[in-house]
Amino acid sequence: MISAGSAEPILAETIWFVYIVSCRDKTLYTGITNDPKRRLQEHNSTGNGAKYTRGRRPVTLVYLESCPSRSAASKREHSIKRMSVARKNQLACSQAAHQLLADISR
Repeated sequence: MISAGSAEPILAETIWFVYIVSCRDKTLYTGITNDPKRRLQEHNSTGNGAKYTRGRRPVTLVYLESCPSRSAASKREHSIKRMSVARKNQLACSQAAHQLLADISR
């Protein structure tokens, strides 16, 4: 978008998300995206999904957390990937995660 009287583009702020999907084999995959619906569809139907999830379809979104920037999402993804499976399951069961999942499914 270009503002009136200026040739400089105005960058819209993008909300980034860190997410966890549960795979068919009950393993968990963590990633980041700026479009959770599109990314889940990619994991389940196209060649654009992560290599890890391609052989483990279908995947189900079990956790979603918003982050203010791509950098923040990447840092959070890294911290989640270092967690135990039990701790990741606790995240997936948290109330805040359920609210975001409900919001994104609308």
